[in-house]
Amino acid sequence: MTGSVILSIDLLEKIKELDYYIFSKINGQWHNSFFDAFFTFTRDALFWAPFYFFLVLFVTINFKKYGWLWALFLILNVFLSDYVSSTLIKENFFRLRPCRDPAIADQVRFLVQTCGLNSSFTSSHAVNHFAAAMFIFTTLKQKVSKWWVLIFLWAFIPCYAQIYVGVHFPGDIVAGILVGLMLGYFMAYLFNRLVLKKLT
Repeated sequence: MTGSVILSIDLLEKIKELDYYIFSKINGQWHNSFFDAFFTFTRDALFWAPFYFFLVLFVTINFKKYGWLWALFLILNVFLSDYVSSTLIKENFFRLRPCRDPAIADQVRFLVQTCGLNSSFTSSHAVNHFAAAMFIFTTLKQKVSKWWVLIFLWAFIPCYAQIYVGVHFPGDIVAGILVGLMLGYFMAYLFNRLVLKKLT
């Protein structure tokens, strides 16, 4: 039993070391002036708003009743993913953000105005964007195009930006992506089962 505990602690330490190492590469070494401006900007909700507005408009205009119901489920998906990340997870699993972690704070290239006091785990950007991406892809791939798989690249950009500017560790992002994918798939499953099946 003691050996298992020691092994678990050792594994957690190695994961933490890897997390710090990857963070130091992304935030401290793999940077240039263009990326500084680009990734800082991509964190802003206004950067993504036109795309999501276009998407909702496109689906509602082209698919009538299906479109309105799709938009409603997408909005519910956003509320669910934000609640799970910001309330259920962050309030029960606290982790210091890189910009506040005393072990590395003085080495962090901090590119935004404020460093949040709330938990770094999980990244709400990652949860929200990947929940939306999974929902969009799963519900539109057959009705519109399989090229919607590129939505995952779109979702990844602001997640990478969170590490780049110094407010999240890679582990926060990976965990957020996994949670977001599960939530997005769950909402897409409900939509396909409860709505799409009845309209086709």
